[in-house]
Amino acid sequence: MRNLMILFPGIGYHCDKPILYYGKKIAVMNGYKDCISLSYSYDGKNLRGNTAEMEKAFNSLYEQAEKQLDGVEFNQYDEILFVSKSIGTVIATAYARKYSIECRMIFYTPLAQTYSYDVEEGIAFIGMKDPWSDVDEVIHASRKQRIPIYVYEDANHSLETGQVIQDLDILKDVMIKTNNYLSVEKQ
Repeated sequence: MRNLMILFPGIGYHCDKPILYYGKKIAVMNGYKDCISLSYSYDGKNLRGNTAEMEKAFNSLYEQAEKQLDGVEFNQYDEILFVSKSIGTVIATAYARKYSIECRMIFYTPLAQTYSYDVEEGIAFIGMKDPWSDVDEVIHASRKQRIPIYVYEDANHSLETGQVIQDLDILKDVMIKTNNYLSVEKQ
């Protein structure tokens, strides 16, 4: 079986940061040997709470992702997994919809816009103190689309609390749940 994983990072949260770094390792452990780690940048300022700036950022990052994925022969794979963080969750769902890619989704700290696109299968993780997301809206949208979402009480947009041991416990819990999700047969 040939399985493909694509990592969709956030702005400033690249694929070598803990959640995506370990998320990738868990996916490889579960048979996703082929991996594309996207890399994009955006220099805009004042994004948080600014709908127009967020839309400009999305459009720029989406275009960069689309160029990097040009030529990928998705039909050559038995299973596809999109692992995404923050604005990368919106890019991943928009890309899957535009190109009709049937895939599993892992959303680390999704934004509300992620759920503008119907998600067939996925799992999500968010912190209650995430300043980049409307946490209640994300939780509601995730549940409405029947996407299991795990909520961490004191965690921020990086799923961190500022307490190292607690942060490591959260990271471990997220990776255990990620592994459990990937080790279950695709529905």
